Amino acid sequence: MADLHIDDFYRDVAGILLALYRSFPQPSILFVEDLIGPQEPDAFGVPAPRHQACYSAMLWLAEEGFLRYADVIRQEGLDQCRLSERAFVMLATPAPHLVDPQVPASIARQKATLAQQLRDALAGGSSTQLADVVQRCFRRSGPGV
Repeated sequence: MADLHIDDFYRDVAGILLALYRSFPQPSILFVEDLIGPQEPDAFGVPAPRHQACYSAMLWLAEEGFLRYADVIRQEGLDQCRLSERAFVMLATPAPHLVDPQVPASIARQKATLAQQLRDALAGGSSTQLADVVQRCFRRSGPGV
């Protein structure tokens, strides 16, 4: 049995981190709908399970120290949200073994960051590649890193 909710979680984490990286250091409003598109609530107005899962990923990232926010906007998103220093450093620091000496230094540096690896994995559409990169993010942001 496939764990599709975990694949969705990795996609949500990548989208959240990259959205905040693009606006760093400026705080922004992060809406679930901007990340996963519109999801119809049920007949009672309860958000769709997919919507709830993405929102929960946002809160989990905050609890784990990847992002900060000032307030929640119902279950729609987070207000005044930005990456923590730990997450910014994790995304912006190039992995030395990935720096290509054949490419100009500024381009090689940017291509070797986890932010670029997340972009590439999302664009490539491979859930396995995306899972690998997101897990690398979690490992690189651990204690002592």
